[in-house]
Amino acid sequence: MARKKYEKSFKEKLVRMHLEEGRTINSLAKEYQLGHGSLNTWIKQYRKECENNKMLSKDSNSDIFDQLAELRKKNEELEKENRFLKKAAAFFAKESQN
Repeated sequence: MARKKYEKSFKEKLVRMHLEEGRTINSLAKEYQLGHGSLNTWIKQYRKECENNKMLSKDSNSDIFDQLAELRKKNEELEKENRFLKKAAAFFAKESQN
């Protein structure tokens, strides 16, 4: 079975969608009918290229990526807590009416 060849611009587009727009690898893989491994490889290559070209300085941009990932996790956790508190408030409001 022959390997598919993808244009560099196509690869960069998907990597940017993942890194800048926060799209998940799963959603991109489904939408563009790719293997997860291909997309992971492209992301790793992009990061390596950036580091080699000094586009990603360890002090600023990599910290920003780390902070962004941390903030996304915190946001998800807070959204879960919010949903729980809304359910609890509805439950107690219902109980106080009875």
